Amino acid sequence: MALVSDGAFVADEWRRLADEESLPASGKVIVSQQRVAAALDDARLAAVGVYVANTTEPATLAPFFARLALIDIAFPAFTDGRGFSLARLLRRAGFAGELRASGRLTPDQYLHAIGSGFVSIEIPDELAQRHGEANWAKALRARSLSYQRGHAGGASILERRRKGVS
Repeated sequence: MALVSDGAFVADEWRRLADEESLPASGKVIVSQQRVAAALDDARLAAVGVYVANTTEPATLAPFFARLALIDIAFPAFTDGRGFSLARLLRRAGFAGELRASGRLTPDQYLHAIGSGFVSIEIPDELAQRHGEANWAKALRARSLSYQRGHAGGASILERRRKGVS
């Protein structure tokens, strides 16, 4: 899997654990929602993240917000945008850590992902080869203003007009 952040491929410091795997002695781990409480109670770990479906209710994660470093939202298909909505809901509910999108996303969806609150996107290696790092960087610079109010960036075009800013 390749990890995209700030328009570039970066090294992934996190290790995703299957439910049957034991917690390691140290490091940053991503666990399923069923294991998150136990992982957070393990003092040996540097940081804990949770992997969730795009249909997860934000209220089920809210009790863990203060101790979670990362929430990884699944995107089972590039046509399934429920993960964008979940990201916005998690940000509105107060999650301040890293949001990661995992799945078959394309550079065309990058700005929308950032506007929804995502920091990084994990994609399969075959998609990384097909789209390449240059396409992700280009997508990041594609536009500087938007009509949609988002999590990242400055004011929307409409907000700027109301304030008299060009």
